[in-house]
Amino acid sequence: MKVYRTTSIALRALRRNPMRATLTTLGIVIGIAAVIVMMEIGSGASAAIRKSIASMGSNMIMIQPGTAASGGVSFGAGSVMTLTPQDCDAIIQQCPDVHAAAPAVTARTQVVYGNKNWVPFFVVGSTPDYLKIRNWTELDQGDMFTNRDVRNANKVCVIGQTLARELFEGASPVGKEIRIKNVSFKVVGVLSLKGANMMGMDQDDIIVAPWTAIKFRVSGTSLGNVNQSASSTSSTVNTLKNLYPSSQLNLYPVPSATQAADTPQPIRFVNVDVILAMSDSTENIPAAVKQINVLLRERHHLRPEEPDDFSVRDMTEMIKTFTTATSLMTNLLLAVALVSLIVGGVGIMNIMLVSVTERTREIGLRMSVGARARDILRQFLVEAVVLCLMGGALGITIGHGGALLVRYFKHWPVETSPAAIIAAVLVSVSVGIIFGFYPAWKASRLDPIEALRYE
Repeated sequence: MKVYRTTSIALRALRRNPMRATLTTLGIVIGIAAVIVMMEIGSGASAAIRKSIASMGSNMIMIQPGTAASGGVSFGAGSVMTLTPQDCDAIIQQCPDVHAAAPAVTARTQVVYGNKNWVPFFVVGSTPDYLKIRNWTELDQGDMFTNRDVRNANKVCVIGQTLARELFEGASPVGKEIRIKNVSFKVVGVLSLKGANMMGMDQDDIIVAPWTAIKFRVSGTSLGNVNQSASSTSSTVNTLKNLYPSSQLNLYPVPSATQAADTPQPIRFVNVDVILAMSDSTENIPAAVKQINVLLRERHHLRPEEPDDFSVRDMTEMIKTFTTATSLMTNLLLAVALVSLIVGGVGIMNIMLVSVTERTREIGLRMSVGARARDILRQFLVEAVVLCLMGGALGITIGHGGALLVRYFKHWPVETSPAAIIAAVLVSVSVGIIFGFYPAWKASRLDPIEALRYE
């Protein structure tokens, strides 16, 4: 009952001068609104980063070949051919924390259909597990090629939405043939829309085909950084390397270039540009990376003192980097918003001191009829907390509305943060208690006789 009566008295005191109470809470309103806006924009940015990374494969692990060097000069990543498809098979079989793995080769070349041509950003040769690792399991049309197509180096492929739009202009690409560096590939499926990644690259501008077909029929070598569209291919037929190039005896009829291209034969050593692996969960990524490192060092016969001839990267590094940058910017903006809260708290303390001065005779009268010091302290403390809660509620409403306006006009990602709302309420109460305590304490320390004499 004492708390109810004290709160009722505090509310009646605030209603005597509503304009002053509203202006007093203005600093709290601005501070809380700024905090809510910053938190919701920051949460939206973090969610967008997580979504973008998930579209690339949140549990993906990338194994790249090593770097060659001569005379102190490094030739860059991938300059050593150290990864093979057998390495990928061993990773799948011997690394328990690896859920799936796929070898991949890349190329950069022109794609032609009819009288239209396009140079896709990604020409990837891999296996069906590539889409599982990339979290891209759904197809818009058709089906994914099979492992049998990979073993036979069949000339089939699936294409992204951008390539389908540029070459086919709304018609269904399934069943039609496109030419990749003068090699005909049959389109068996169209990937679902994925959008741009966090670097702004169009992930739908892609062709995925069996890695054996890209390796043996299109590129012939590791051409991850070569623009094959700049080379002349009008008079050449893609074929495999001869198994015995130094042989001078023609014991068997020599096949023509076209026959050799139609019946590819495996060569002695086949390397891949990269191996993509996927862990069961994000928590198991460090264990999977460790298992891959141990396995590949053993397979590549590396002594303990020798450095790795490969590099392993996972998406957690990228997640940490972007999350750290986003958190840093959010915290900086929150620090600016907290300045407004401090200014608002000082304003509340100032107005409460003025209120104590104006109501000195009222305080003396209450104390003379039996009110104790703690009752006066509680009354003014409740007034300060109520002011801050009113400002906090208004600030939460304005802040959430401002975040929605930012999303509507600027199209920025915004995500409602219940934690920010709870924090705003707690901060409002804390500001009221901290900055309202001194005026309340000063009021409770007044001498009743002197307060009654106060003019």
